[in-house]
Amino acid sequence: MELHELLSNIQDYGYGALFFFLWLGIAGMPIPDEMVVMSGGLVSSLGYLKLFPAFLLTYLGVVSGLSLGYVLGKAFGSKILDRLVKKKKAAYLLKSQELIGKYGHFALIISYFIPVIRHIIPYIVGINNMPYKTYALYSYSTGLVWTILYFALGFAFGDNIGAIVEFVTKYGLVFGVMAAASFFFSYLTIQRKRKMVNIGRVPNNDPAKVSCE
Repeated sequence: MELHELLSNIQDYGYGALFFFLWLGIAGMPIPDEMVVMSGGLVSSLGYLKLFPAFLLTYLGVVSGLSLGYVLGKAFGSKILDRLVKKKKAAYLLKSQELIGKYGHFALIISYFIPVIRHIIPYIVGINNMPYKTYALYSYSTGLVWTILYFALGFAFGDNIGAIVEFVTKYGLVFGVMAAASFFFSYLTIQRKRKMVNIGRVPNNDPAKVSCE
C-alpha cells in the first residue's frame, strides 16, 4: 500500500484505521508500522483527527498487535515457527533468535526498531514461556517511547515520511541497541537510588544514643 492510499484510508475511516492497520501488522500487512504511526501524527497536525485520541489508538494498535503474537506463541508453540518458515520468513526468524540469544529480554526493546523482526520476537518469547509481566514491562514501555517518537516525527515532518522510513529501516538495529542500552542504564540508576533510600531508612541502633530506663 502506498502512502497516499494509507492517508486516504485514515481520513475516511479515522481512528479505527490507525488501530487496525497496526493491529493487523502481525498478519503481515504490506506497510511499515513506522509509516502508519507517522501518518497518524501527520493527519493530527493537519486537523483531520484530534491529537490525543489519535495517539492513544495508535499506541493501542501497536502493543495489542504485538501482544497477539505473544499470545499465539504461548498457545500454539513451535507450530507458529513452522508457519513463519512456510511464509518465507526463515531469515527473519533466524535473526530474531540470534537477537534473543545475544541480548535476552532486551531483544524485545531492540526489535521495535527493526521491521518484520518486531513482529516475530513476540512469537518466540511466547513460545519460550516468558512471563507476561516481563513481556509487558519490556514491550509496553518501549512501545510507548517508540510510538511517541514516530508519531512526533509524523506530526512535525510529515512531508518526509518516505525518507524517514527508509532511514530507520537501514539503521534500525543501531537505534534498537541504543534504546536497549538507555533502558538498561536507566534501570541501574533507579536500582541504585532505591538502595540509597533503603540504606537511609535503616534504624540507628547506636547504643550510645539509646536512653536507659
